[in-house]
Amino acid sequence: MTTAYEVAAAPGMKTVSTGLKTGLLALVLGLSVAACGGKGGTTDNVSGLTSAGSSALKAATLSDAEVKDLSDKSCAALDAQSKIAAPKSKEALRLARIVKGMPPAVNGVPINYKVYLTKDVNAWAMNNGCVRVYSGLLSLMNDDEVRGVIGHEIGHVALGHAKSSMQTAYAASAARQAAAAAGNSAVAALSNSQLGELAEKLVNAQFSQVQESAADDYAFDLLTAGKFKREGLVSAFEKLAKLGDNSSMFSSHPPSSERAQHMRERIAAKK
Repeated sequence: MTTAYEVAAAPGMKTVSTGLKTGLLALVLGLSVAACGGKGGTTDNVSGLTSAGSSALKAATLSDAEVKDLSDKSCAALDAQSKIAAPKSKEALRLARIVKGMPPAVNGVPINYKVYLTKDVNAWAMNNGCVRVYSGLLSLMNDDEVRGVIGHEIGHVALGHAKSSMQTAYAASAARQAAAAAGNSAVAALSNSQLGELAEKLVNAQFSQVQESAADDYAFDLLTAGKFKREGLVSAFEKLAKLGDNSSMFSSHPPSSERAQHMRERIAAKK
């Protein structure tokens, strides 16, 4: 799993994540190798590479509408393969109670919540307003802690981190398309599972230290604005620290213990 650290761009240029740049570089190298090798570069290969190359390069400039569309499809794919709590189940009713009073939309897109029935401790959000909370997380944490985690995940969307993650994941998939077009049998059968793979990449994305800290502060400010208890963020990070910072989505930089301390300091400073 690669952390997509942000790099500074020149004035007037968009910031591009290291993960996305790496994917595009890999694609360019792949195109060069394919052009120099094989059976003299057949028309079919050139056509396939051109199409796949166009897809990968487009990832760097995915529009908000395109990111939302990909998020719609990715979320639907994950919903289809997951066991979802019924609307009147205890898990769904508890989640509805937890998020009551929280913002109904992020970046102008309505939020929709569902619970996945699984022992895994996880939660995530996408740019289409899709927020999924795992029952394992609900079992581990109290309401204030779950609310803090959800605020953090919404923060990744509001601050543009989720969009960057989508671009990186999409670029990686497109790069593999290029390899398949060049005759790489290892990825030749990718087409049927590409969407599911993209969704998994998004759920398992690891954000940079700067992004994680920014999402923590976003959650703190969101809870403050809603007059919710912020102490849940502290105890949530403490529980994650006990699980270990190398587990699932909570593999984090800085470590959970340091993030808990930062929240304590903000509470003490009353800001």
